[in-house]
Amino acid sequence: MRRIQVIDSHTAGEPTRVVLAGGPDLGSGPVEERLRRFRAEHDEFRSTVVNEPRGSDVLVGAWLGEPFDPTNTAAVIFFNNVGYLGMCGHGLIGVVVTLAYLGRLTTGAHQFETPVGVVCATLEATGEVCIENVPSYRYARDVTVNVESLGLVRGQIAWGGNWFFLVDNYEHTISPSHVETLTDYCWRIRQALRQAGITGAGGAEIDHIELFGPPSDPRADSRNFVLCPGKAYDRSPCGTGTSAKLACLAADGKLPENAIWRQESITGSLFEGWYRWEGSCVRPTIRGAAFVTAESTLLVDPRDPFATGIRR
Repeated sequence: MRRIQVIDSHTAGEPTRVVLAGGPDLGSGPVEERLRRFRAEHDEFRSTVVNEPRGSDVLVGAWLGEPFDPTNTAAVIFFNNVGYLGMCGHGLIGVVVTLAYLGRLTTGAHQFETPVGVVCATLEATGEVCIENVPSYRYARDVTVNVESLGLVRGQIAWGGNWFFLVDNYEHTISPSHVETLTDYCWRIRQALRQAGITGAGGAEIDHIELFGPPSDPRADSRNFVLCPGKAYDRSPCGTGTSAKLACLAADGKLPENAIWRQESITGSLFEGWYRWEGSCVRPTIRGAAFVTAESTLLVDPRDPFATGIRR
């Protein structure tokens, strides 16, 4: 019986599962090399940890390893029900709170290596975490795509650690009671982008779709709905999605440097975000809170026909 030790948390409603023991040995090279090894040689482990029957479509896993640069705190690879993420804002907040819970780090700044760059995470005395994300930018504006049954949809393409299509002309209600409609709308857009050959830089697939509308919380500036790569919606305001939003606001001159943007999620949770210019990109900072929900040992019985999860 194989055993995998994990700790679960949620950040603003979105779950993270940190693997503490029982994960694959990915070597000691740069984290992007370890990600390639993970994908090519150990993808069954990803499915085992986050897919049903042990997980769910919404769960994000985090593999932790020794940093390539010993001055950093750890290397981290985030994964979900269908693959791997360049960065994950809510996930890194969950990692920091989990490590603090275990007594492995204290308040202050900590550097984490991700496949898309080093990210600084600061654990504050309040228990909140500030993520200074990778440089983010708007790649294209006023992009139109013809979507089946929807017609022309206009939006922006931006990088925030993952690739996003931020819809400009969504005019309907963003609320939990409309999740199925929102999911279908975003999924159609993603499929249309793929069919039209509309991509991010270097032909990268745009695998996150983001909608915006008026907030329900008077403290917030907008409410969003983010559809993630595996067709699950983000329960949090999405750290990389908020980073992409900040990049677009900055590019349009709609948000001054260091001014706070409060992003509300479809569930009503909040992230605070701000940025500073770094060359032609912005360096976003996202603040949020996470809470540990479980300590578990996953059991993998080799006789189980779904030992490695129900794969999509």
